[in-house]
Amino acid sequence: MEIHLDKRAVKHIRLSAADAIDEGDTEALREDVLEAFTEEQVEEIERRLDSGDFFEFLTDVLDEWSGDDVDELFELLETQLGDMGIDLKYEARAEDDEEDVDEDEDVDDDDDDLDDEDEEDDEDEEEAKDEDD
Repeated sequence: MEIHLDKRAVKHIRLSAADAIDEGDTEALREDVLEAFTEEQVEEIERRLDSGDFFEFLTDVLDEWSGDDVDELFELLETQLGDMGIDLKYEARAEDDEEDVDEDEDVDDDDDDLDDEDEEDDEDEEEAKDEDD
């Protein structure tokens, strides 16, 4: 069986995991991971679990997680679900997305520089007019 997590769910888990890393509390993270799965997916996972309890499964995964690497959390989920015959699919955070954000910031910075240059040019023109008068 395959389970697909959409971009929104993955982003939500990543943000929640980052908060858990900062605060050292995984309770909210456990709830957020649980909410990332549909009711049907949770039922299928619980059918395959010995305990039959997805919440307990997540507790065990989070206990095994080092608590300092978000990607490690996804790898643990993948591995643990894979052991039950469930293939977890999700879009890994693309490095290109991060680079695009950085590039956009650079473009914005460049635009600010251009505005400064335009202001300087305007001041130079005003001074030249004053000298002509």
